[in-house]
Amino acid sequence: MTVIVRDLRPGVRADLEGFARVRHAALPYILFTPDSIVHTLTRSHPDARFRSLVAEEDGEVVGTAQVGLAHDSPEPGQGFLNVYVHPDRTRHGAGGLLARTAEEYLAGEGATKLFAWVLDEPANVAFAERHGYARRRSAHFLRLDLAHGTLPPLPAAPPGVELRTAADFADDPRPLFELDAETVADEPSDIDTEFTDYEAWLAETWRHPLLNRELTTVAVSGGRPVAFSLAYTDGGTRYVTAMTGTARAHRGRGLAGLAKTDSLHRARAAGRTEAFTGNDAGNGPMLAINKRLGYEVCATEVRYVRELG
Repeated sequence: MTVIVRDLRPGVRADLEGFARVRHAALPYILFTPDSIVHTLTRSHPDARFRSLVAEEDGEVVGTAQVGLAHDSPEPGQGFLNVYVHPDRTRHGAGGLLARTAEEYLAGEGATKLFAWVLDEPANVAFAERHGYARRRSAHFLRLDLAHGTLPPLPAAPPGVELRTAADFADDPRPLFELDAETVADEPSDIDTEFTDYEAWLAETWRHPLLNRELTTVAVSGGRPVAFSLAYTDGGTRYVTAMTGTARAHRGRGLAGLAKTDSLHRARAAGRTEAFTGNDAGNGPMLAINKRLGYEVCATEVRYVRELG
């Protein structure tokens, strides 16, 4: 049986469905659909030099990789590759071939440091370390049973704060961009990120096919968004919190928890039965919020890094 690696063909439905199938099997805590896979591939900033790769064995997609440069970081030369192989098709060489192809491509694009997320399981960790990657920070995936669990009641909003949804900003989402940019800049990460391109944010985030504006809660004070909880849904029963954050001047008031609680109540009322989120292991405040909401850790991933040259 021969394994080959090639670019994902965004116009071929079998490629998209195969990519989504592999990612769902290997990483069931994140939503992937054919539409979202095409969106990421075709709407990523040109400076990201983004590629989606598939490993194919006897005509079947068995492995995937998303590869690019951290173009929105102030530090140049940082690349990323996230490789996932279907759990039933490991040890056939797909992962190694995907990694080598991605590394050669990124090196050719000027990357000198490569980052990869790896599930914290013995086989995955051993794979990364065999390929010369060193362990860095960790993060957790968390799950909440919306169908049978008990959500805490929605707390009262502080004076002067009202809850809206992202749909209320459809005519002018720039205030949400500004809030997102501020919170992302403070998010724990090995790669510093700066959102400065509004048009790129519109293309990549605001028009993302998984973004559910009606379930995304925004806390507003003085007419401006000051906290939010961004919701992704795929048309089924699963719901994912893609980001939760508060403007610096309004932290310590419980607004992140308020926004996320409201979003979860909306999600359950809309028929979602399973909620997922992710947290950096060092983000104590957000982990505490999620624990109060009833989330439980269901998996852990580790950021690995390799210096080139």
